[in-house]
Amino acid sequence: MTDRKAELAENLARVEERISAACAAAGREREDVTLIVVTKTYPASDVRILHELGVRDVAENRDQDAAPKAAACADLDLRWHFVGQLQTNKVRSVTSYADVVQSVDRLKLVTALSAAAEKGGRELGCLVQVALDAESGARGDRGGVSPEGIEELAAAVDAAPGLRLDGLMTVAPLAGPFAGRQRAAFDRLMDLSTLLRVTRPAANMVSAGMSADLEDAVAAGATHVRIGTAVLGVRPRLG
Repeated sequence: MTDRKAELAENLARVEERISAACAAAGREREDVTLIVVTKTYPASDVRILHELGVRDVAENRDQDAAPKAAACADLDLRWHFVGQLQTNKVRSVTSYADVVQSVDRLKLVTALSAAAEKGGRELGCLVQVALDAESGARGDRGGVSPEGIEELAAAVDAAPGLRLDGLMTVAPLAGPFAGRQRAAFDRLMDLSTLLRVTRPAANMVSAGMSADLEDAVAAGATHVRIGTAVLGVRPRLG
């Protein structure tokens, strides 16, 4: 085993222990929570090692990094999640490899994703990104729409050819009433998910929690956690 593979295996084992303990504490089954490893800034070689270690869900937040990495790993049975703020001029590229876009936060993006998915003959999963720090009807500083904007976007995704509404995503806010209150933020997201599932029961994916707060997300009921640093290590500085 290479040094890097041994390091990643050890880190994965630690994260697995944390998720398992959080599930046990919340009275949930371990298989109810999917680990997504966020591989941004790390090379395709790390993705290949993660696959060898059993990881099947990986995430990226910048198309310029993700597209070549996905191409280099096209032979692997991986599920690619796009989790960053997405500009419409990157949509065609992203839809060529992403299975799920977790950062849907405006109608223009829904229209662009639908057109690209249709052209590529693909069905793309979409999560509405919720910004718990946004004013009513507005978008948050880190992307996402206010809770009041969820229904409009959900309806647009429902009506858009080539798209499938999978659920909701949030990033713990740095400002507003939920700043520093991750569990409260994730509880609020779960409440919003419950409302969404009244009319759209299949949209049951809830993506929340990262390396520092995965336990809070699992306790709240998240179905997917997005873990980067705890698996891959402290990221190198960009630029």
